[in-house]
Amino acid sequence: MRLPVITTIVHKGKALELDCERELITVRGAKGEKLGSVTWASIIEQARPLPEPDRWKELRDQPRLSLVLKVRYTTAGGKTIESRAGGIGGGGLFIESASPLPVGTDISVEFALPDQPTEWMHAKGAIAWVCPKPDHYTFSPGMGVQFTDIGLEARARIIELVKSLRGAR
Repeated sequence: MRLPVITTIVHKGKALELDCERELITVRGAKGEKLGSVTWASIIEQARPLPEPDRWKELRDQPRLSLVLKVRYTTAGGKTIESRAGGIGGGGLFIESASPLPVGTDISVEFALPDQPTEWMHAKGAIAWVCPKPDHYTFSPGMGVQFTDIGLEARARIIELVKSLRGAR
């Protein structure tokens, strides 16, 4: 059975191919080429119950979207690191990192939204949570950054982009 990816923008055109006899999921590219496989067992081992929907409302009060974008952040010690964000919303973003910073660490962050990739937006934030290894919520290790200081115009642009892309789905 082949299931097309139709709503996840960055993977649109790809397909998941289910092999029930071998209990295998294969990811196929737009031209049908094999991109990779994963066993059902590995997915089942990673799957955990999702929090109740009402609990998500307590965790986030701003709309967010899984979206890949360029990001660089600077620690209090002055070290600047370039990476990519795997999600963004009005309240913060998720930065992919093999060495996430500890929860509570303050950082300065710059990022470019896909609608204007040469214009860097600036914010300050704090590490709110860490994902030390890929799990069923994030496919990359990294850290959730909560904005502590971001301009009103920058936040409005993020929210507008998120709402626009969510509406396109």
